[in-house]
Parts: sequence; structure tokens; C-alpha cells
Amino acid sequence: MKRNDLRSLRELPLAELEQRARETKEELFNLRFSLRTGHLSDFSRVKLVRRTYAQIQTAISEKTLRQAQDDMRNTQDKARHGAA
Repeated sequence: MKRNDLRSLRELPLAELEQRARETKEELFNLRFSLRTGHLSDFSRVKLVRRTYAQIQTAISEKTLRQAQDDMRNTQDKARHGAA
């Protein structure tokens, strides 16, 4: 996945990222299964899919963390304005 692809991942909504994560994890499972049975010809594909999955998970974590921080700021702002 190229740097631009990672940027585009960060722009996707959380639901879409989670869907892509499930699809990528399933693909990784199938690749590992093919590897164990000896039917896989392109071994580098496993590494690529594993890296892609990690990048998707990173984007999900960043989005979740950002959302939690925004929620915390909103709560603090409401508390400050309510106390004044």
C-alpha cells in the first residue's frame, strides 16, 4: 500500500474501515491456509496483506482515539460553561 493509499484510508468512515479490516483478515487467513497446503505461489502476498491489515488497524485506532479526545473536550467544555 502506498503512502497515498494510507492517507485515503484515514479519510474513510469507521464502518468502512472495519469492513475492510474483516475482508483483509479473511484474505490473510486464506493465504496462510494456501501457504500451509503448498498451493501458494506468490509468498510476498502474505507480507503485503499483513502490512495492509496493520495499516487499516492503525487507521481505526487513530480514528477511535481522535473521537475519544473530541468527546473528552466536548465534555470538559460543557462542564466549564455550565459551571460559569
